[in-house]
Amino acid sequence: MQHFLLLALRVLTGMGGVILVITTLSAAIRSFVLPRNEVVRLNVWVFVGIRAIFDLVAKLAHSYERRDKIIAHYAPVALVALPVVWEALVSLGYTSLYWALGEGSWVQCYVLSNSSLLTLGSATPHHGFTTPLTYSEATLGLLLLTLLLSYLPTIYQAFSRREVTVALLELRAGTPPTAACLLNWLNHNSSLQDNELQWAEWERWFVEIEESHTSLPILSFFRSPQPGRSWVTSSGLILDTAVLLFAAVEGPRPRQIELTFKAGCLALNRVYRFFDDKAGSEPSSILPGEDAKEPQRADFELAWQELAAGGIPMNQDRDAAWQHYQQLRARYAPALEFLAHLTMAPRLKTAV
Repeated sequence: MQHFLLLALRVLTGMGGVILVITTLSAAIRSFVLPRNEVVRLNVWVFVGIRAIFDLVAKLAHSYERRDKIIAHYAPVALVALPVVWEALVSLGYTSLYWALGEGSWVQCYVLSNSSLLTLGSATPHHGFTTPLTYSEATLGLLLLTLLLSYLPTIYQAFSRREVTVALLELRAGTPPTAACLLNWLNHNSSLQDNELQWAEWERWFVEIEESHTSLPILSFFRSPQPGRSWVTSSGLILDTAVLLFAAVEGPRPRQIELTFKAGCLALNRVYRFFDDKAGSEPSSILPGEDAKEPQRADFELAWQELAAGGIPMNQDRDAAWQHYQQLRARYAPALEFLAHLTMAPRLKTAV
């Protein structure tokens, strides 16, 4: 009876090891090879656990600049930790397999597993039929590291392309950047209709944000080189500029600007929905007084005056324009606010 129970335990342990190895390998493939935005729960647990540690440390800081420096390390550390966790789970899975096949005690099986996984060759199996397992484990260990290393250039290329647009926006929208200032810059030749190429570039930027930040979600947490910049803030700035133009400026709505606005709303809302179901509770990484705020009527009036002073023809019905502005902004404001909290973005600017 005791022999039967031990045999049953070895079978169950071996099956558990196989499931653990397959689950880990599936997570790695879905993370970097599968070309679609699929939630990988194993990665989520790793990222959430590391983020909790960084949030705890960041709470000790007394300024946004210090917190920004701390949180800036979160995404790189989480990305490097991912293959470490994968390999640890693969090692545990193969340890279970070796024990189930009678390769000795748990300690001996653990030593054999890590020797094979890291290709050290410091331990050899006692039974010839387990040798193929050691080879397969060594292959998986190299594969997991290769997956991450091969995709690091892809991640940083997407990050670099994103940040070029963020930096260019800062040059055009003033300091601090505002939608009114950006609209005046777009009107430098006294015609808001002659900027289709600029809006088309922003449309492509939004499309790439949607694709890259859902298929490689860790990209959302890579912070800009300068603490005052953020891809979330820049997204809001472009969309606020489009909404201000639609609501307050007299004249036709150029088709390219409508396409850019639609692309921006889709991008922010799809990234928002990707993270929303696993964010848990409201993130607490924003200092009091630094969270996003909704634009007020006074802000809208100041933006109106700034645009009128720049020679832009304005809609005469300000009440209707204000209502239209609020209706359009409601299409992306919840996503913008959520992502600002999630990524600890600098304070979002309103219409001015």
